[in-house]
Parts: sequence; structure tokens; C-alpha cells
Amino acid sequence: MQLYTNSNSPFARKVRISALELGLADRLESLEVTSSPVDPHGGLREHNPLGKIPALITDEGEALYDSPVICEYLDVLAGGGRLFPPHGPARWRALRRQALGDGIADAAVLVRYETAARPVPLQWREWLDGQWLKIRTALDALERDTLDGALDIGAISIACALGYLDLRFSQEPWRQSHPRLSSWLGALAARESFAATRPG
Repeated sequence: MQLYTNSNSPFARKVRISALELGLADRLESLEVTSSPVDPHGGLREHNPLGKIPALITDEGEALYDSPVICEYLDVLAGGGRLFPPHGPARWRALRRQALGDGIADAAVLVRYETAARPVPLQWREWLDGQWLKIRTALDALERDTLDGALDIGAISIACALGYLDLRFSQEPWRQSHPRLSSWLGALAARESFAATRPG
């Protein structure tokens, strides 16, 4: 299988961590690409018309995207039910947390594009404030949550989003205002799969 990836993408990292946790990493050939909304990678667009990473080419030649689809595919390939609980409250909790983690990452990537790619006089301050509001509200919700138990797709998604905040917005003091969440991430970061995929 081939994985279009970028080492700094929280969504690609999510797939790479999932592959490591599922024992499938040695079956993935990682293709590191640089892609942005204004300069999409040509080879990537051949497989994902959205021009976004990650994208997975299966052994059968089928293209899968985006990270929730790829991660669930890998989970099924490894026997199923390991990162995606098969049914009941545990499944909905994992999927809800995945959506929250991906939402934080989405907003953070949009802030990064706006501040790194757009000249300062053209940046839309109110729009940036709206993205930060999403991030901070989500962090507050996670601080109140009980993030424990088995590692699942929700925990992986949240951890990758927080790792991206640390990478791109180190000046943002989210850890000081969310000590429980920071402690949870610190414990998770010690896992081999997280250490091996640390961005930067």
C-alpha cells in the first residue's frame, strides 16, 4: 500500500499512528509530499481529486481518503474492532472524539494557512478569531472529559490535533489552561507510535 503523507500533517500522522498500533506500518510505503490549497501536488490529485493528504492506495489499486476512512480501512484490515469499537456507547464515544479532534486540527490548519500564506494586511482577523474560538471551546470540553481507557481512534485524533498545536502554535498557552489534558497527552506521547511520528 502507498500512503501520500506529510510528516507535519495531523491527519497523516493519525494514519501513521494507526498503522503502527495495528501492526501494519511495514505494509505502507510512505510518499512524502508537499501540498497546499493554492499549490496542490499533481501526483496526489491523480488519486484524490481534492488534492488533500492523506490518501491511501490499497494493494488492489483503489484510492481511499480522508483520514477517518483510511484509519477505519486499516482497522478492518487488521481484523476490526481495535481502534474503532464495533458497536454500542464505546463506538459513538470514539467517533465523537474523532470528530472533535479532527475539528481542532481543521481549525488549526486553517489558521496556519491564513497566517503563514496570506500577507498580514489581507488577513481576516474576525475569521481567525472564529477559528481560535472553535479550538479553545473544544479544548475546554476535552479538559472536562475523562480521557482514559483503551487507545482508540478518538484518542489518536485528539492527540494528533494537540501535537499540531504544539508544532505550529507553541506561543499558544493551551497547556497552562488545560492541565488535565496536557498530562493526558504527555502520557500518550510516550507510546512508541507517537514518539516515532512526532512532527517537526
